Amino acid sequence: MKKTSKKSLITIFISLLLLGNTPALSALAEDSLPDIGTTAGATLSINQEMAMGDFYIRSIRAQAPLIYDPLLTQYINNLGHKLVSHADSVKTPFHFYLINNPNINAYAFFGGNVVLHSALLHYSRNESELASVMAHEISHVTQRHLARLIEEQKRTSPIAWAGTLGSILLIMANPQAGMAALSGTLAGFQQSMISFTQSNEQEADRIGMQTLSRAGFDPRGMPNFMQILADQSRYSSTLPEMLYTHPLPDSRLADARNRANQYSAKAVPQSQDFLFARVRILTMYSTNQRPYIDELLKKYSQGTTKEQLAAAYGHVILLSQDKKYTEARAILSPLLDKQPDNIWFIDAMNNIDIGQKQYTSAINRLQDALKKQKNNPVLQFSLANAYFQDKKYSQASQLLFRYTFNHPDDLNGWELLRDTVGKQGKHDEVLAVQAEIMALKGKFDLAIAQLSEASALVKLGSYAQKRYDARIDQLRQLQQSYSQYKK
Repeated sequence: MKKTSKKSLITIFISLLLLGNTPALSALAEDSLPDIGTTAGATLSINQEMAMGDFYIRSIRAQAPLIYDPLLTQYINNLGHKLVSHADSVKTPFHFYLINNPNINAYAFFGGNVVLHSALLHYSRNESELASVMAHEISHVTQRHLARLIEEQKRTSPIAWAGTLGSILLIMANPQAGMAALSGTLAGFQQSMISFTQSNEQEADRIGMQTLSRAGFDPRGMPNFMQILADQSRYSSTLPEMLYTHPLPDSRLADARNRANQYSAKAVPQSQDFLFARVRILTMYSTNQRPYIDELLKKYSQGTTKEQLAAAYGHVILLSQDKKYTEARAILSPLLDKQPDNIWFIDAMNNIDIGQKQYTSAINRLQDALKKQKNNPVLQFSLANAYFQDKKYSQASQLLFRYTFNHPDDLNGWELLRDTVGKQGKHDEVLAVQAEIMALKGKFDLAIAQLSEASALVKLGSYAQKRYDARIDQLRQLQQSYSQYKK
């Protein structure tokens, strides 16, 4: 058999993880592919997959431009969990992340971690199209495709799977760093893996479309988005070479259209939250896109009622970015009066209040909103930030200690807590909080060093010292456990 080049080997492996990467072999009826996604237990247990997923997401946090926007994080996770609730064979919790990247891409890996590029919100025209990408990636996880790939490879020539996977995930999140990390460990791949990954893509399409339909979305969202992806691949020369894994997915697109046509026609109303999220990602996280943004907002302002609201929201964001708070408030106030519980509007008005140093107004609004939407993390974080901006550090830290306990993976909370306790002159707590930030990025040596310094600053035998020392032990155990995933 002809040997596969290193570039091709990387391509084959990445094809397991990306959305539009392998052509289908033929158009198949929905029930013709067996559901064999949970048969990889001989290689990896679910707990092992979750541990590996946690390790890799820490690495991605350290080296990729993840978007830590509370509103967008809540939106994408709400959408993802709606799909997960209608999926079969769910064995792990799911977590959804956004990376600020202008290239269309999405990938899933161990432990229910799904990473979406911000470009997906740019190019998706409706929520069904966006949801189709997520449903496809969810299916990669529920069918345990990575574990099955490892199991298949172990029958031929085992390689350093953990280090290779980490490098490849990093390539998709941050190509330059990922290529620097990649070694020659892929040399043992066999050409036979190509058909294996093609089968995975077919299975993810088939099961993903089932999930998409069950969750109330239009199954045609999947082939419609594939067409967008095919067009981008055909006409764009700017996508990173590593993200081109196979020729244009024409046969896979035809297969998806055939499958979608087997479902009953479904008219799905446009999602207002999707429109808000799309406008937010474009106005706040897209560079050199102002002409496109202006054109889109003009189009929305002449469209449906929902699109007009999204256009108004976009104009508020742009005015606030230019510090034209009075003009932004004039647009937003009547909208918020009509929809006082709209969290997108609440957040936008809080930014205006803080920009104009009207902290009491922001605090009162958030406190009222939390009475209606108890435990909403966006509102809780926003209230803590309003306290911080108003120099009410005691109230802010009290809220943030609870917030970080309930949301220990949210870097926003830890970073604001670090700044808050710093303003209070609590140097040991600053070090302890900074240690948690480093640990979330997989930098365990730094985290342990900072906790050791914090422990040395407090009274010998105090509760604080015992807490810091206990956390050091936990992080050392985690570091030792995760050492097996490094090259």
